[in-house]
Amino acid sequence: MKDLLDIKYWIFDLDNTLYNGQTKVFSEVDKKMSAFISKKLNVDLIKAKEIQKKYFYDTGTTLSGLMKYDNIDPHEFLEFVHDIDISWLPKDLLLREELIKIKEKKYIFTNGSASHVTNITQQLGIEDLFEAAFTITDADFIPKPSLEYYKKGVNKFNIDPKKSVLFEDICHNLKEAKFLGMKTVWLENDEPFASRGKDKPYIDYKFKGPLSSFLQKINILKAA
Repeated sequence: MKDLLDIKYWIFDLDNTLYNGQTKVFSEVDKKMSAFISKKLNVDLIKAKEIQKKYFYDTGTTLSGLMKYDNIDPHEFLEFVHDIDISWLPKDLLLREELIKIKEKKYIFTNGSASHVTNITQQLGIEDLFEAAFTITDADFIPKPSLEYYKKGVNKFNIDPKKSVLFEDICHNLKEAKFLGMKTVWLENDEPFASRGKDKPYIDYKFKGPLSSFLQKINILKAA
């Protein structure tokens, strides 16, 4: 971990990374996606789920597929699917404490919307600890894991990839970030899609959550 002590830019995915995936926050978004597709494409929920997953696997995000094949307005989609009630999600005081100890610049890179970033970070109690968030709208709806997404992100905030680290719950989202020169950290999980590529060399570090525990180890090293 000593090669992380000189990192100047700390970049975090949002969903299932800043919060534990076992909380099932994203399942609320998932349900809204199915409902949106069902209504817009006039199919039942079972068929909507099939379309949702096919587009996700084929194009990187469900939204990308809907834009490509069904001419769906991305803003309408994002507004609908990210309008979720997560008032039950507790504040993460340990994560806040460890993020505060990291004095370098911190960013969120997500395939979600700005409103979703706000909703999640406010609920966790960490909304004031990041320089900025790079969202799917900022990326002109080009999603991870594309190289173009990361290029747009680092250019927008003048980030040096070679002085950066990226935390992700989806393995293959780390590939192009590593190509740009970032250090990469995967939050281990058993979800088949997210763990695809878990033994690839583009993953520098793996750990089982929560995120606060990994950051704590780094902060202890930095303080030594």
